[in-house]
Amino acid sequence: MKSELVKTGLTKAPHRALLKATGLTDEEIAKPFIGVVNSFNEIVPGHIGLREISDAVKKGILAEGGTPLEFPAIAVCDGISMNHEGMKYSLVSREVICDSIEIMTKAHSLDALVLIPSCDKAVPGMLMAAARINIPTVVISGGPMLAGKFDNKNADITTVFEAVGRVANKTMDYKQLHCLEESACPTCGSCSGMFTANSMNCMTEALGMALNGNASIPAVYADRKRLAKHAGMTVMRLLEKGIKPRDIMNKKAFNNALAVDMALGCSTNTVLHLTAIAHEAGIDINLDMINEISSKTPNLCKLSPAGNYYMEDLNNAGGVKAVMNELDKLGLIDKTAMCIYGSEIGNTLVEKTDEKVIRDFDKPYSKDGGIKVLKGNMAPLGAVIKKSALDNSITGFDGQAKVYDGEDEAVEAILSGCVKAGDVVIIRYEGPKGGPGMREMLTPTSALSGMGLDKDVCLLTDGRFSGGTRGFCIGHISPEAYEGGMIGLVRNGDRIKVDLLNSTIEVDINNNEYQKRKDSFVPIKKPVAGYLSKYIKLVSSAAGGAVCS
Repeated sequence: MKSELVKTGLTKAPHRALLKATGLTDEEIAKPFIGVVNSFNEIVPGHIGLREISDAVKKGILAEGGTPLEFPAIAVCDGISMNHEGMKYSLVSREVICDSIEIMTKAHSLDALVLIPSCDKAVPGMLMAAARINIPTVVISGGPMLAGKFDNKNADITTVFEAVGRVANKTMDYKQLHCLEESACPTCGSCSGMFTANSMNCMTEALGMALNGNASIPAVYADRKRLAKHAGMTVMRLLEKGIKPRDIMNKKAFNNALAVDMALGCSTNTVLHLTAIAHEAGIDINLDMINEISSKTPNLCKLSPAGNYYMEDLNNAGGVKAVMNELDKLGLIDKTAMCIYGSEIGNTLVEKTDEKVIRDFDKPYSKDGGIKVLKGNMAPLGAVIKKSALDNSITGFDGQAKVYDGEDEAVEAILSGCVKAGDVVIIRYEGPKGGPGMREMLTPTSALSGMGLDKDVCLLTDGRFSGGTRGFCIGHISPEAYEGGMIGLVRNGDRIKVDLLNSTIEVDINNNEYQKRKDSFVPIKKPVAGYLSKYIKLVSSAAGGAVCS
């Protein structure tokens, strides 16, 4: 056991004394040390219930003969940090979460880990740490919240964001907006649609790093607590068998996860996060590979914001493993991949119970996946769009650019009526370095939706999008403006053409004009301090997962 380094032998008497100062007995010190990483805080609704999950995990560890040792991890709520300076710290937090878990685990020689995330950056940050540290690990999330109700219809956080546009457009009043605020998020948990948090929780199962139901069992269900106890028990079995994250998160696992990603119509952020997790696991994933998997994977689910179903509906229909079972019928799942059950993932697949929530493999919403990677002179290194959140009849966009140097400027223009049908809205200097921090653009996209323009306006950014975004929205444009990418050279009135059938994104500019703009280009550099000043020096392109190294 790794923990022998801090508790066994003559020279470790001082270490044992310090451990006993925490209340541990000789008997507890003799058992394996299991780190329980709890991202509980009193700010994030997805994390407010994690004390109970942690308590259940510790009971499971104790039942199987381990000594649980809890320590915290931070977490940012993307909804609360949206459309102000706070969003610059969201993606950044992923690296801090990963690094801090490595520090705590290595410094105290822990034998295994149970990771308890729930929301957007905590899930990938913890999976990155699992791959980097590579000791037996189980992920048990806090679970999704239930959908809300407003005006006799289902509602969620995106309903509220889009209502801002409706109020600006005078199709909703402030009294109605207040009623919506009161009812859209009725329980604790990660927001109820297929947004980034739930997308990444689905990936924990598809990768084989979590028990069945981890992604979809609602936060308020007793099943969630029982699953947490089983997670604590499971990590002890993994420790006994010596099964580590890199035994599970191999090339087979990432291929499976990408197929599930496309079938579910997950957030475009999964492209960033799966790439970053694979980087830590020593597995190569690139945008071309993602496009290849998407091209042969049918889109089987349309959860909010793409449709009217929610995570509770996916859970009732059989969950992630039921989606994998449908994909297996097309030969798109490698059932021999290892999972935390200590056996092949094929043994964990289940039959779906609702063909409306999870469509039959031969009756999909579309024959290709929910995410598409685009390339062209506008994005030589790639860009991504959540195709499943578009009307199936839309195959492209052709319009003139309206350029804004930042989200705030663009939001003001949208809400004041300056953006019209047919426009291509460019929001730049929001990339990993240019932001810095690669903010999500949920406010401008929701405003467009609320104003009824989501089908008639194309939005391009070197930033990224919330999983709650819908409409013709293309993000992660690389290279970003800060690094002299084409998005930094585009001017008002330039013609932009997007072709989804051929996966291209082009700006109409001749070579002479391009070179003239390139030669005179000087990037906008925003004043930064604190952690952001470190981040800007370390972070890579969005095309590579925006990892820091």
